[in-house]
Amino acid sequence: MAPITLTDASFDEEIGSADTAIVVDFWAEWCGPCKTIAPVLDEIAQEHAGKLRVGKVNVDDSPDVARRFEVMSIPTLIVFKDGQAKKRLVGAKGKGQLMSELSEFL
Repeated sequence: MAPITLTDASFDEEIGSADTAIVVDFWAEWCGPCKTIAPVLDEIAQEHAGKLRVGKVNVDDSPDVARRFEVMSIPTLIVFKDGQAKKRLVGAKGKGQLMSELSEFL
């Protein structure tokens, strides 16, 4: 399943209605490390469709959500389960490290 775009307007509804864990990637177009991690997240979303979803929040387009979750640097990944933030990862990480961090949600 392809990552979903989350905005200030859609964030609460998407997170609240999710039936799986959602890894939310806080990113920006100008962020080099964000561009590095994006294909890794796409791959994880495809491989674990039905168990884990990936959402993307562009911090320039949706600053309210980024502020609410105190995102100070990007990329920041926050895992939501049952509508609640459960885990936060900051910085670009490789697939192996991400899978290790996300395994509890699969």
